Amino acid sequence: MCTSIAMKTKDFYFGRTLDLECGFGEKVVITPRNYPFFFREAGVMLNHYAMIGISSVSDGYPLYAEAANEKGLCIAGLNFPDNAHYSETCKKNKEAIAPFELIPRILGSCCTVAEAEKVIEMIDIISIPFSSSLPVSPLHWHIADSERSITLEAVESGINVYDNPVGVLTNNPVFHFQMTNLSQYLNLTAEYPKDRFGNNSVCPLSPFGQGFGAIGLPGDNSPASRFVRTAFYKNNSVCGDTEASSVTQLFHLLDSVSIVRGSVLTPDGKYDQTIYSCCINASQGALYYKTYENSRITAVMMKSEDLNQKKIIEYPLRTEQDFFMQN
Repeated sequence: MCTSIAMKTKDFYFGRTLDLECGFGEKVVITPRNYPFFFREAGVMLNHYAMIGISSVSDGYPLYAEAANEKGLCIAGLNFPDNAHYSETCKKNKEAIAPFELIPRILGSCCTVAEAEKVIEMIDIISIPFSSSLPVSPLHWHIADSERSITLEAVESGINVYDNPVGVLTNNPVFHFQMTNLSQYLNLTAEYPKDRFGNNSVCPLSPFGQGFGAIGLPGDNSPASRFVRTAFYKNNSVCGDTEASSVTQLFHLLDSVSIVRGSVLTPDGKYDQTIYSCCINASQGALYYKTYENSRITAVMMKSEDLNQKKIIEYPLRTEQDFFMQN
């Protein structure tokens, strides 16, 4: 369970919630331009664009959940169980890329969604695990720049790429269902509703509170409902022209779909929760995050680091609640 958002205000912002029953050793990881990415079947990428995101690190290799590169291109991988399907062998004249290699492969070489689409045409996503202890994750991907969003899904029929005009992604079902389902909520509005109930002169009615225009907005934690809710709030979002306003607003959008511990019980008896929420100012290379246990926003700036070195830069997430004592 996860939700991602692409949003343009004064700059371009990309954010997501990461919803799981437990953490995975996640850190803020900056990969500089000269860190070598050794792909399992596609050779080595010695030089590439720098990137920042939240990742676990295994054997010195960053396994990004989401990231943005220095050119402003962003990708998030979201859980897509049962629907995700990867090839066992690479198709002829294609480049074999494992699911965990997709984010560095695209962010390392592409500046825009249009360039990413060209790379996607060249690759085949192959079912190669990172290791025996880290099995292949069933994912689909939200790819966005300041102008466009797309959704990439590898399913049994092949690799599908969809334009994503709402700039939102959650989980199952497939993306074209989410867009069809969204049509059921065309009536929702942020405006104060008018009385359309029969003959108004005979039976005059008026709302007895604010927010009646959005009655019917789904409030549960299912992927389809989170998709609709995020699309509605994003479409009606209003924020100022400062960095603080944009970052705060995106976190409010993410808060609208964050998972409260105890509200979602998994089949094996564990509780899903929003492990972290993050917001990346992709125009500036700044990553902001908060965790389930620490709601204070922490920032890491990619451009403050030496981006020409070969070693990845890691910042553990600050997970203990940080209170500001006012007296």
